[in-house]
Amino acid sequence: MIGRLFRRIGPRGTISGSLMLRGVAGCSALVLLGVGAYAGILQPPSGDAGSAVAATASPAAPGAAATSFRQIILPDLLVVSPAGLTTQQLASLARIGGVRNMIAFDGAEIRAGGRPVSVIGVDPAQFRPWVPLQTASDQAFWTALAGGEFVASQAARSSLGLRPGASYQLTGSASRTVTFGASATLGIEGVDLLVDSSLSAELGLVHRVAALISAPGTSLTTLISKVRAVLGPSGEIVSLRQQQLPVTRPRPVSGNQMPTTYLQLFQDSAAEYCPGLSWTVLAAIGQIESGDGANEGPSSAGALGPMQFLPSTWAVWGIDAFGQTGPPDIMNPYDAVASAARMLCADGAAAGGASLSAAIFDYNHADWYVDEVLSLAAEYAQDYA
Repeated sequence: MIGRLFRRIGPRGTISGSLMLRGVAGCSALVLLGVGAYAGILQPPSGDAGSAVAATASPAAPGAAATSFRQIILPDLLVVSPAGLTTQQLASLARIGGVRNMIAFDGAEIRAGGRPVSVIGVDPAQFRPWVPLQTASDQAFWTALAGGEFVASQAARSSLGLRPGASYQLTGSASRTVTFGASATLGIEGVDLLVDSSLSAELGLVHRVAALISAPGTSLTTLISKVRAVLGPSGEIVSLRQQQLPVTRPRPVSGNQMPTTYLQLFQDSAAEYCPGLSWTVLAAIGQIESGDGANEGPSSAGALGPMQFLPSTWAVWGIDAFGQTGPPDIMNPYDAVASAARMLCADGAAAGGASLSAAIFDYNHADWYVDEVLSLAAEYAQDYA
């Protein structure tokens, strides 16, 4: 949690007081989408529905953010400079070893319908990969934002009584009457509204007041130290990494009952084939490797299926799971997820800590991969604990 991040913008260009961004939390998400040959059995749960360095840029065309996004970026740090990040600071942050993605955005406290709100201004197409996955998947949300409407967090929509399609007066250094488009989980607690870059400039938000940084291959202590050297004493730094992962017990089943969602499949596979392994690790690997079956390969290395096994590795670890008959099928999520749990368990993943990290490294030999899996697993733990 963090306070006093932005400045309050008043009418006629005056700046007074201090803007409170009431807290910051890591982005959270879990893909539970069944696609491909097995889409009929893997259903999403009920619920609400770039470049290496991307600074706030020119406004996107209205339809730009309505196209499918290609990745989810897991932020490690939120950094805030009350007066705005300079071009030199952004360039220095981008040069820090291990920084793979960064995005800067505007922000301030303004008034909506006469009530104070925290708002950030973003390029929708650039910002979309940084939000929780369920929100990034919400086409209507991004179409509204890219079309010049404002969108809100679910909490703000409720507290402000916002109605989609209705118009409200937003007042910063200037006032604009803007249509409310949609609401969703934003992933940054304390942010009430999002507007696009064009409306941000009209309202006079503090330009590039904050940035999100993703550096999955760098130790957090080292990263914070280097970022602090760039920001100086006036900057705020908030860590968004989390490492606490839940472990589930086997759920009661009757007869030949099988998992009916990816969530159940991850949970049951961990509980059945690697007791002590958090199901969130399997969920993270499934998302990073294939988007939970959205891209089943073959990869450039020849990996296949929802968990992206090499055929040679599958020959060793592939199993027929959950009552499936016939040879183990690398493309079948019932077999693939359980086989991944079995392989991770043999590598010591159930022990947690360094053993878990080593097992994930064995799955894909890259330090950044280990960090991304653990970070995304922590996101799932936060949403589905």
